[in-house]
Amino acid sequence: MFGLRSHPPMPTAETALRGRPERLVDVPTTHRVLGTPLEGPWPEGTEVLYVAMGCFWGAERIFWRMPGVVTTAAGYMGGFTENPTYEETCTGLTGHTESVLVAYDPEQTRPELLLKAFWENHDPTTANRQGNDVGTQYRSAVYWTTPGQQAALEATAAAFGEELAKGGHGQITTEMRPASEVGPFYYAEPFHQQYLDANPAGYCNHGPNGLTCPVGVANLPAQTDVEPPR
Repeated sequence: MFGLRSHPPMPTAETALRGRPERLVDVPTTHRVLGTPLEGPWPEGTEVLYVAMGCFWGAERIFWRMPGVVTTAAGYMGGFTENPTYEETCTGLTGHTESVLVAYDPEQTRPELLLKAFWENHDPTTANRQGNDVGTQYRSAVYWTTPGQQAALEATAAAFGEELAKGGHGQITTEMRPASEVGPFYYAEPFHQQYLDANPAGYCNHGPNGLTCPVGVANLPAQTDVEPPR
């Protein structure tokens, strides 16, 4: 899984596609697997972390299976185009990356465990690429919303970087920024929400990458099994 390199250009605010102020999609009210609100309101104390690790179909499934997760959603984040469509995002001209919203109960799980799943189930060394999916819309990213998430991200990135170095797998290229700096999370079209539940045999290139992120997971509940990519 490790070692591929591709660096398609990232658009700027000036060169990105123009969007529109109105939202074009009707977001489903309920998560089709968890039965929870897709947009909230969620229980008091719920925290949100945004991750991007290639195609959002497989990435979302990884997190809805994890204990303590309240809801997940597929969407677009980190770019310039307001209310982008899937087709626009696929051109690579919006600046967004396919992202997953992960809302979780911090009393039932911790960001370290969510980030452990993030690092272990994609290749964070291939800038703007996951497997055959190439473009800035497939870049690896984490956008945090709390100081605790930031601390967990820094710790897990350092630990996983050491694991990469031991195996000669390259360096992490993951974009790591506060969510407040990258703009809104735009929900993807209903077709994409929980796609692999509606289409169990659908495309997925996510699964264990063969490395372990060892930090910050003592005394936490075990991660549910993640299916290998098909």
